[in-house]
Amino acid sequence: MTLDEFDQWFRAKYRRTSSSLTAAAMILADLIGAMLSIGAGFFVVKIYYIAIGRWADFSFWSFVTYWPYLPIFVLIIWLMRLYPGIALAPAEETRGFAIASLLAHGGIVVSRQIQYGTFNSVSVAFVFSFVFSTIVLMVCRDITHTLIKWSKTKGVPAVVYGAGTTGRLVVDRMLKAKKAGYEPALILDDDASCGDSYRGIPIIHDTRLGPELARRYNIKMAIVAMPNLDQAQLTRMISHSVSAFRYNVLIPGFFSINNIWMSVRDFGGILGFATSHRLKMIWNLALKRCIDLTLVIAGGLVILPLLLVIALAIKISSPGPVLYGHKRLGLNGTYFKAYKFRSMVVDADKKLQGLLDADPRLRKEWEASQKLKNDPRVTGIGRLLRRTSFDEFPQLLNILKGDMSLVGPRPVTDPELQRYGENARRVLTVKPGLTGLWQVSGRSDTDYAERVSYDLYYLQSWSVWLDLWILYRTPAVILKGRGAY
Repeated sequence: MTLDEFDQWFRAKYRRTSSSLTAAAMILADLIGAMLSIGAGFFVVKIYYIAIGRWADFSFWSFVTYWPYLPIFVLIIWLMRLYPGIALAPAEETRGFAIASLLAHGGIVVSRQIQYGTFNSVSVAFVFSFVFSTIVLMVCRDITHTLIKWSKTKGVPAVVYGAGTTGRLVVDRMLKAKKAGYEPALILDDDASCGDSYRGIPIIHDTRLGPELARRYNIKMAIVAMPNLDQAQLTRMISHSVSAFRYNVLIPGFFSINNIWMSVRDFGGILGFATSHRLKMIWNLALKRCIDLTLVIAGGLVILPLLLVIALAIKISSPGPVLYGHKRLGLNGTYFKAYKFRSMVVDADKKLQGLLDADPRLRKEWEASQKLKNDPRVTGIGRLLRRTSFDEFPQLLNILKGDMSLVGPRPVTDPELQRYGENARRVLTVKPGLTGLWQVSGRSDTDYAERVSYDLYYLQSWSVWLDLWILYRTPAVILKGRGAY
């Protein structure tokens, strides 16, 4: 495609190149979220006072009079660099909201203490508001992202340098994104063999066009996805073309360096990227184990009646045991039995080979994902359990035993481990999880290469914030039932 042809294509498709509209929508979402969390705090305290027969010095709706506090939330969220709210890593966003909420609510409570000299029921309401706020703010942002995507509002255009494997992978992920953000508007690559377009995105074979594109179209973001370019070529391209854009991102190998907590270190004028293996630190492992036990014990008591009903339904619907233990690989390659509610007929493993031998289509599907979408071995109640992921609840026992964690890579079998290739050893350095990044990012609808990439991302970018985000996302994925079979 020529630049003149791209000119017509771009002007017909994009009316804005700024992220200001998205930022305004996120600010509105945060204001609504902050107000809702304050309202929830006041509601809980009011209900408590009614329950104990005491009078509270505010009404149900008095929380709306505290709207002057809202700008404090927006200011602190801005200081946490959560605007315009696009291309943020989930763990980074979760951490930012938690810290911003703590600072905002803490400031309000302290200021009220100084002003009134007492810790009254209103201050207690703001404490409860803090408890709800992080989740409420994240839900409001998720809803806003969904509304923006539904509105068919075009995202912020970006130029992608590179039409090779990495560049196309970047374009794929940008087009697949469910959140409002950057959209690939043009791909630049000097290699004429890569064609004139990819997935409807024009390709121009001239990486020197950066200054002209930035000037003519006011595009602000450039993404360099050419990891195989030699150092001299890359330096020249960044200096003479990429630097014309206000913002630019360099993707080194896409999956080779995949840690969102990188920091820069200076070695006498030579800059280096510093990372740490957080899941090798004893205090992080202790914190993760503490969260596991606390949530499993508390949650297990709540869902115990449901577990008993499921067990009874399995026993009545088909002959055989209620629980099924499948041999999986755990920490450091040790084997353990991952418990599940039985969702298949008895001796399902023995019947699998016969099914695969009889149907080449089923064999091909099994070899691709180690799953069958319409598995004839699954019972009626088992299909429902799988659809809702309720069949995995018995793995809470594995967590209590220490075989698994609430969040982690998928527990794999020996044949599956071979698909991880040279990364197999790394996956076994941590406990597998009941849920994980793969499960909240497409589950069985993703291919194996993507599953591996999700597990590696989790290992390299772990933080308690990433675990909390995955736990936050898990119920919604279960309710949708997408990719579960």
